[in-house]
Amino acid sequence: MNLIIDIGNTRIKSAIFDRQNQMLAFENFNNNQAIEKIEELIQNHSPDFAIISEVGKKIEGLDKLLTSNKIKFFYLNHRLRLPFTIDYKTPSSLGADRMALVAGAIFHQPEGNKLIIDAGTCITYDFIDGKNIYLGGAISPGIKLRFQSLNNYTDKLPLINEQNIDNIDLIGQSTKASIETGVIYGIINEIEGFIVKYNLKYKNLTIFLTGGSQKVLDRYIKNKIFVNSKFLLLEGMNFILNLNK
Repeated sequence: MNLIIDIGNTRIKSAIFDRQNQMLAFENFNNNQAIEKIEELIQNHSPDFAIISEVGKKIEGLDKLLTSNKIKFFYLNHRLRLPFTIDYKTPSSLGADRMALVAGAIFHQPEGNKLIIDAGTCITYDFIDGKNIYLGGAISPGIKLRFQSLNNYTDKLPLINEQNIDNIDLIGQSTKASIETGVIYGIINEIEGFIVKYNLKYKNLTIFLTGGSQKVLDRYIKNKIFVNSKFLLLEGMNFILNLNK
């Protein structure tokens, strides 16, 4: 059994995979619940190996918990054995989450050019070519960050909650609606613009869309050539863990 732990900027996700790469359990929790939730997964499934992607705040006591349960664990970084070659000028600064997403895309589709779009706290774009060489991508603010910046750096613009977004019109007829339109359609145009440019440069391109804001954006994006995978990052981490056992 494999224990997968993804420490993100906002939430922590953890899962158990069996030897056939099937997810048996999944938990989504905050930092304060981390040790309790992970210990529960360990007690219920007795994993032998674990891998940790650490982008957000470190979980205090996690290493001790894994060691005490005799679980061999790895922190995901560019020095591990990966299913792709990194052609990136600063590999040590490449986020563990981005490496996991690329691995997840290869797990689903080993051949061909791939663009992975992760719409979370940040929106990341990661490109890997048909030879499984990772070339890099882009990072921009996600929905929540854009709403927060408008509220933080102005005197009168309200803070919009991403969870309360319903239908968005092209023309916002209130301040709240105008902010929603500007942020959501701004991101949609950004994503579709990237897709157009990548398609012009690379043939046979498969696009993966994942992340916490996937459902919100998917309603408005006209380009429906996505491979949607809710657990792409966790699947990628499990793939990497299996290569490093």
